[in-house]
Order: sequence, then structure tokens, then C-alpha cells
Amino acid sequence: MTSLPRRTLGLSVLALLSACGALAAPLGAGASGKGATAAHVLTATKSALSNVKGVHIDVSSVQGTTKSSVSADIGATAGRETYTTGDETFTIVVTPTYAYLSGSKAGLITLMGLTAAEQKLVGAKAISMKKGSSAYTEFADNLTTGAFTNLLPTAKETSLLPTRDKATDGYQLTWVTKATSSNPKATSVLTVSSGKKALPIKETVTTAEGSSLTSFSKWGESVKVSAPSSTVPYATIFKS
Repeated sequence: MTSLPRRTLGLSVLALLSACGALAAPLGAGASGKGATAAHVLTATKSALSNVKGVHIDVSSVQGTTKSSVSADIGATAGRETYTTGDETFTIVVTPTYAYLSGSKAGLITLMGLTAAEQKLVGAKAISMKKGSSAYTEFADNLTTGAFTNLLPTAKETSLLPTRDKATDGYQLTWVTKATSSNPKATSVLTVSSGKKALPIKETVTTAEGSSLTSFSKWGESVKVSAPSSTVPYATIFKS
């Protein structure tokens, strides 16, 4: 195999994203009063996202009777993600110079698409991918702040719900993603803070097969990760 078929975070999303002190552009009268629109909220949120350098994300999902979870930290040049469902788990670590993938036997084979022979070569080590390689770029694009640009839907496909979220008083943006050959139709509701920092708080995604809840916290955190102590080069595992 030439690339890793990683499962993307369910963050629309993920999908992602306060100590940085960067204030979002105010929503203004049009978005803070009765005349609020989806376009106003999206514009303010895009502005806010451009000024933050880190966030913590937790995702819990249920599909039928199968439960899974994701815990991730997204930073400017580093990130970390752990995905778990039953005994299937994998962890991705991104540093400014390398990306690393490790996981359980079932996680690497079932979730990440390695063959049994490839997983045996990895064992308990982490696969290392050097910056500049396509494998590194794939993971870095998902686990650093460049991924923020993919978090929000377009204004054309989005509606602003008439009521705010009861728990947070945040604005609620909703949109529908059409079904494809591999994914069912999904309805998303993204809650965005109505305060000075118009940043995502949480997102729910519902399909006929299940649902997920994504929570955003620690906006502006400085993400630092450590490289695994035992690694094996990507080229050693994937010969072609």
C-alpha cells in the first residue's frame, strides 16, 4: 500500500479545533440581535478560528451497538489523536518533522488497513513518516490548525436555528450532508459561542445508523507532543 486509509475524525468536521488571548471579531448587531443569520455567525466564526493556535477535541459516537471515541489535541505544528472502539485502537502523533502511527493489532489492520504481515512488522512500535512525504502531509493536514478551514459548512447549505442552545446559549447552525455510496445521509448541528469569541463549542451528527457528539475545549492551548521511543520507518513497512 502507498498510503494509509486512516479514518478521519468525525468533526465535519473534525473534522476542529483560552489562553491565546485572541478575541474573535464581534458578531455585531446583525448577529447578536434578532436579525442574526447563518452567514453572520459563520463569518465571525471563521475570523475567530484564524486567530487560535490550539484546541482539545473529544468525540463519542454510537453506530448500532458499537461505541467509539476520539481524543485529540490540534496545534499549530503538532497534534495527537487516539481513536478507540472495543479492542481496536490507534494513535497518531504529528511533530514539526515527523508523524507517527501506532496501535493495537486490530486497530492497525481493521481501522488503518494494514495487512497482517505489515502489522507484524510494526508490532508494538510506531511507524515514522518524515516531513515532506505524502504520508506525513496526510496526517499533518488533519492534526494541525490547517484543518480548521474544513470545520465549517458553506453559508449556502447552512441554516441558523431560531433558538439558541439551552445549555450554553450558543448559536446553533444546522445542515444536511447527502448520502453517498459509503456514507448515509447526516444531519449536523454545530453550536457556536455567542460571546466575544465566536468559537465552536460542540457538534452533533445524526444518521439513520447512529450519532456522534464532538466537544471542543481548551481553545488556544499550546500543543506539545513527544515522539515515540521505538519506531520503524514507513518505507520498511510499505515496500511499494
